[in-house]
Amino acid sequence: MTEHDDGDLIAAIQTLSRASVLVVGDLMLDRYVYGLVARVSPEAPVPILTVLREIAMPGGAGNVVRNLTALDAATAFVSVVGDDQEGSDLTALIGGQPNVEPWLLVENGRATTVKTRYIAAGQHLIRADRERTSVLPEKLAERLLRIANDAMAATTVTVLSDYRKGVLAPSLARALIAAAKAIGRQIVVDPKGADWSHYAGADVITPNRRELGEAVGRELADENAIVDAAREMIGRFGFGAVLCTRAEDGMSLISGEIVRHYPAEAAEVYDVSGAGDTVVAALAAGLAAGLPLTVAARISNIAGGLVVGKVGTAVARPNDLIDAVKPASGALRKVVTRQAAAEAAERWRQRGWRVGFTNGCFDLLHPGHVHLLEQCRAACDRLIVGMNADASVRRLKGASRPVQPEAARAAVLASLASVDLVVIYEEDTPLELLDAIRPDLLVKGADYTHDTVVGGREVESWGGRVMLAELLPGHSTTATVTRLRR
Repeated sequence: MTEHDDGDLIAAIQTLSRASVLVVGDLMLDRYVYGLVARVSPEAPVPILTVLREIAMPGGAGNVVRNLTALDAATAFVSVVGDDQEGSDLTALIGGQPNVEPWLLVENGRATTVKTRYIAAGQHLIRADRERTSVLPEKLAERLLRIANDAMAATTVTVLSDYRKGVLAPSLARALIAAAKAIGRQIVVDPKGADWSHYAGADVITPNRRELGEAVGRELADENAIVDAAREMIGRFGFGAVLCTRAEDGMSLISGEIVRHYPAEAAEVYDVSGAGDTVVAALAAGLAAGLPLTVAARISNIAGGLVVGKVGTAVARPNDLIDAVKPASGALRKVVTRQAAAEAAERWRQRGWRVGFTNGCFDLLHPGHVHLLEQCRAACDRLIVGMNADASVRRLKGASRPVQPEAARAAVLASLASVDLVVIYEEDTPLELLDAIRPDLLVKGADYTHDTVVGGREVESWGGRVMLAELLPGHSTTATVTRLRR
């Protein structure tokens, strides 16, 4: 396989679902509190955040797991939580991930690590951490090692995700690497700290530039310095390879005589949270699927570039990767998945833009549709259109509809300047899509009443509003179809 051939790279991405990966490391709860700041507190010179919504998701090693499951890789996860509410929340969040086998041990008296970020208008105001970073008690560490060894035998690659919160003590890291070597499993380490001796023998280690510089005790100013530092660490600790992430400069892979410098793939850097976890997950999935190291590294670079253009600790999915390698042309770029639309809507809201939504079958696009869509777009900053899939149209309109298949209908809608994204949904109503996107504005035609708009009550419950758009007389799809069949 040539790493620069797009067809081969797409085929490689499609193999990631064959991967089986074990993750061992520090699990934490990431909380995001979003709100508005309109005034300063009279009690102290600090902003007052009016909270609008809160989101919780697995962080640390849990974010590596999220990224692996997003790539459809079979994942085993071994970690520790405290005997507190946050630990219970994390257990539920991890258990809700698809295709994952979790082994979350509970340490009595341990405070589960929680990072809470307060955000307004896309800006982090402050982060509050609660954690306990002491190493695990001996008996708990022994139990974790036994479970990890069993899971290692059933998977192909093991990831050690070290956030220095106490789970991966040096002795445990050494034992896990030795176990992997003993049964011929590859091991990837995301390191922390300046002392990497306990990671000795790992197949791939994935520091960022700062972490690699700390490990060798000097600043790394350019690519040559990174290569020299990586080779020094390979020689000192017997690593198979070093994959060094370099933020907006991309990443560098050093392994024996192989030196690759991958340029940054991000079109726009919006939020770097969790990008390192994405890189590690994509690399591990690629290796577990049997891809060459250079190809797995290329895929991980693409994945990292995708998530820094999203909001919060996002993930990259196979379709995202394929689109990044060979993007759809023209208007078809606007036809996206439900998840992609939800991520775009969140990104737009963080920029202060109002997100609008309307929906329908749009079987034969006519001037009435165009008039309605233009009104929608005039009332918001970005417009997402939900469109019924073919099966849904048949259920709603009868066996003779739709006249145009969903791909054609979506393409025509996406060609309109007033439409920013199109999402095809299989359900008969847009309720599930609305819940994912959470628009600020829901628009339907004036032939509806406020109380009969599907989803209106839900949109208003999260602070949005419902708008009834003016209809253009004399235009309807049903009438058009009838005339065509005479």
